[in-house]
Amino acid sequence: MRIPRVFTHQALVTNSTLALAEPQSHYLSKVLRMQAGRELILFNGEGGEYAAEISAAHKKHVDVSVKEFFAENRQSHLQLELAIGVSRGERMDWVLQKATELGVTKITPLMTERTEVKLGGERADKKMGHWQQIIISACEQCQRNLLPELAEPQHYSDWVTQCDAELKFVLHHRDNKGLPQDKSTQHVALLIGPEGGLDEDEIAQALAQGFSPLTLGPRVLRTETAPVAAISLVQYLWGDF
Repeated sequence: MRIPRVFTHQALVTNSTLALAEPQSHYLSKVLRMQAGRELILFNGEGGEYAAEISAAHKKHVDVSVKEFFAENRQSHLQLELAIGVSRGERMDWVLQKATELGVTKITPLMTERTEVKLGGERADKKMGHWQQIIISACEQCQRNLLPELAEPQHYSDWVTQCDAELKFVLHHRDNKGLPQDKSTQHVALLIGPEGGLDEDEIAQALAQGFSPLTLGPRVLRTETAPVAAISLVQYLWGDF
């Protein structure tokens, strides 16, 4: 029987009893229909995970006994940042989910010339909360215990001029260069545009800031496909694949 992994914002301490917050309690008792005695894993993003057991399932909350601590984080030793133009619909959700599974350590949503999604005020806060939950759910599934950082959305020019990664790549199909397999690094940044890609001025700006062009084969990849391919190659060359 699969032991579910549950993220909580609450402090976790070995050999203690904890009343889980409403969202986690609802998921365990109403969705999974778990009762007293069932095992689970808890983590809160501060590192490591805790074996736990449901001690009581009440109408509105679930009590758990927090037991042994395990320090494993399943974190890649490569610091890998993905900066990507915000896309419409479920494309951005899919990118966040897969980037988390593949071991990215930081994700920065970018507002580019061709970004059609408008973010501001309450809409931006709501969208950030939604994206954060996508990342949490992905960590629960893929067994990461440290959540990748989700940066506030930034304007393209601001991020490009501030990025300090050791190796920086801008993906576009107007070149034919691949990854430099003869180099070694511990910090990589990948820059990817939204639907329609980056425009000529944005690519030129990235190149002027020390980014190297990166092309992934002869076909034009969608904005949700390109990061999966690029992250996988980077993790294979310099990460933990």
